[in-house]
Formats: sequence, C-alpha cells, structure tokens
Amino acid sequence: MGWSLDKLVTDGIGDELFAFAAKIYPFCRSITGNGVRQTLREVGAHIALDIHEVPTGTAVFDWTIPREWNIRDAYIKNERGEKVVDFQKSNLHVMSYSVPVQRRMSLGELKQHLYTLPDQPELIPYRTSYYAENWAFCMAHSQLEALQDEAYEVLIDSSLADGHLTYGEYLHQGETDDEFLLSVHVCHPSLADDNCSGIALLTHLAKRLARLKTRFSYRFLFVPGTIGAITWLARNEDQVQRIKHGLVVSMVGDSGGPTYKRSRRGNTEIDRAMIHSLHHSGSSPTILEFSPYGYDERQYCSPGFNLSVGLFQRSKFGSIPEYHTSADNLEFIRPDHLNSSYRLIADTINVIENDAVYRNTLPKCEPQLGRRGLYGAIGGDKDSAAANMAMLWILNLSDGTHSLLDIAERANLPFAVVQRTALLLREGGLLEPLIPTQNEAQT
Repeated sequence: MGWSLDKLVTDGIGDELFAFAAKIYPFCRSITGNGVRQTLREVGAHIALDIHEVPTGTAVFDWTIPREWNIRDAYIKNERGEKVVDFQKSNLHVMSYSVPVQRRMSLGELKQHLYTLPDQPELIPYRTSYYAENWAFCMAHSQLEALQDEAYEVLIDSSLADGHLTYGEYLHQGETDDEFLLSVHVCHPSLADDNCSGIALLTHLAKRLARLKTRFSYRFLFVPGTIGAITWLARNEDQVQRIKHGLVVSMVGDSGGPTYKRSRRGNTEIDRAMIHSLHHSGSSPTILEFSPYGYDERQYCSPGFNLSVGLFQRSKFGSIPEYHTSADNLEFIRPDHLNSSYRLIADTINVIENDAVYRNTLPKCEPQLGRRGLYGAIGGDKDSAAANMAMLWILNLSDGTHSLLDIAERANLPFAVVQRTALLLREGGLLEPLIPTQNEAQT
C-alpha cells in the first residue's frame, strides 16, 4: 500500500502547527457566525474542506439549530470617555452570544453584567450564554476593583438573528470505506490551547494524510462543540456505522499530560492503540475511564451510537488554572508540545493502519533464524535487542488468533518494532498473512 509513518511525521511539524494556531488565534469564534467561517477558510487553504451551512430552526434530534450570532464591537466607557473594557483588545471581554445593548448605567447596575475571577485577579474569564438571551462583559477582577462609582456607557454591537450553523468536513478516501473519525471543536474565541491547538493539529494531519494511500478512510470534522457534533450525527445517521475508530482532539499544545479518555466501550482498538502509543512514548500518561461529561466524545459515544471514539488531550480540561481564561494564550502553547501530540496521534494511526494477523509457517519448534540471516539481522540498530525478542514473540503468538497489537502488548514492545520485525519474518518466508485479517473480519 506504500503507507509509511515516516511520510506522515515530517521535520518542523511543531513549528507549522504553532504558526497556524497563531494565525487563527485572534478570530472571535462562537457556535455560529463569521468567526467560525473565517477559521474554516484558513483550514480550507490547506485541505479540500467541505463547508456545510445548516439553517436556524433545523431540528437535530432533541436540539434545534440556534440563531446566528455575530459581533462587531463592544466596550465600557467611563465618564471621561476612556474605554475601561475594549473588545478590540480581547474578544474574551464579551460573553459569547451577548445580545445587543447601548446604554448608560450606574456601576451598581453594570456589576450585574460583569464576570471576573476573584481568585485569579489579573485574568479575563471566558463565558457563554448560548441558549438564554443575556449580555455581559468579562474582565480582570483587578480592573473591576479599580472602577469608580460613576456612570458608564455600555455598547455591545452584536446581532442575533436567523442564519446558519457552519461546520467543515474533509474525507480522505482509503482502500476501504471503514472510517477513522477525527473531530475538533471550533467554537472557542482566543483560547490557544482550547482549541486553536487542536484545529491546527488536525488541519496539518489531514494535509499530510491526503498524500498517502491508506487502508482506512479518514473523516475530519471541524465542528462547534456539542451542537456541531449533534448536527453532524443527525445529518449522517445512515453512514455512522462506517466509523470503526475515532478521536476527539483538544488542548494539545500545553506542557501537561498527556491524557487519554477511553471510549464508552472501554477497550476498543482505538483505546488499546492510543494507550499503547502513550505507554511507549517516554511520557507518564494519565488514562481516564469514560464519563458522559467532557467534549464531543460524549455525543459520539451516546448509547444510540456507541461509537469507538476516545478523547486525546495533554492537560485534562478544567484541571489547569489557565483553562477558559486569558492565560490560555500563545505563550501557553509551544511547538515542541504540539510536535509531541502530533507524533502520538501519528503513532496511533500507524497501529490502526498496520495491525494484522499472521500465521507462523513453521510452527513446530523455533525455526533456525541464524541460518536464514534473521537473528541479529538488525545488529547495531538501537532496537536490535528488542527486534530479536520481537521475533521470538511474533513466531510464538502468530497462530492465526493474535494480531500484531496483541503481540506488542503481550511482549511490552513498541508496535513499530513488532511491525518492522514481522515484515522481516514475512520476507524470510516464516510468516504468512491471514486473508481476511482478524481486524477486517471484525469490522
């Protein structure tokens, strides 16, 4: 098939991801509106992205597509005409989905529409009010304490009207129609880790996969959180059964973690492949059991679909002080962390793509590997000892019932080592593939 992990992982990928995250960071995204469209246009500059517009009022299971929200400007001015809060300096200053307002009011009345973080007095919080009409500003608590008891001019130049929910979709067609789903939310404003980092990673992963021949098809979704995933599932219910593996990707640029949350089923191939890659990455991963709270994995794993979809992050959402604050900025994410996250997902794809079941052609006792030039065939390589041990494990367990991932887990060896060694044994005539493989039979 010509598929190679080396072609998916290229030098400088961390810098590319950071540059893309920095480009989309200023955009004011919400669950609808022009900020989402602007972001998807940037994604579409790299891949052949299909953009879908779903009208306000459309029923999607128990939900309804909301009205579209857009914002042009917002500020709070004191009596001297000074802007004490300015949307143009940070789009976090306005609660997402704030209705229009233009009024003068006292400080006491204004305080009823202000959000701060008293325990983090220099940070601006991120707040939303998607499904209840309201308006509010967000500001540093230290700014609030400095406000004088006077009248203030308040402006939120926004619109909330019938329009559309927008999402992007890209399908890389593989040799089979069985799909690997990769999903990211595109509804947060200027939050670098949550989730400019995830958008950047999946954009460039899709860009590189597009050049390769793959066994599986890969579907990339760039959707507003919750309502976007629900919308896609409602519009594609007849083809959801094609999804055999999936990952929701978020918060992949910080120094924490890495963290993986299992799918609802708990021990599917994506769970095993992701956890295997994490354990052999040299990091100290945190593995979480499934819960119906989090990101869009809870929609894909809802009981009516029960898809094999996990969640990959570095720091766990809600567990770090920067989460949903202005501290989640471009200084919080780094190219090396983005690079590490990308490689972990690429390693997992390598497992899914290349897992297979073989049969030992000489199963009665060990074959004479030295005579065939196989024992120590990778001598001098840093993985030679592991490869030699992998040969013994592969020959012993290749009885037609164990996959390469089974063997890698049992032998506690990196999948890539087991995969390369299996190819050597096959070239030496000691292994034959089962057709169909166990994976294909299961799907």
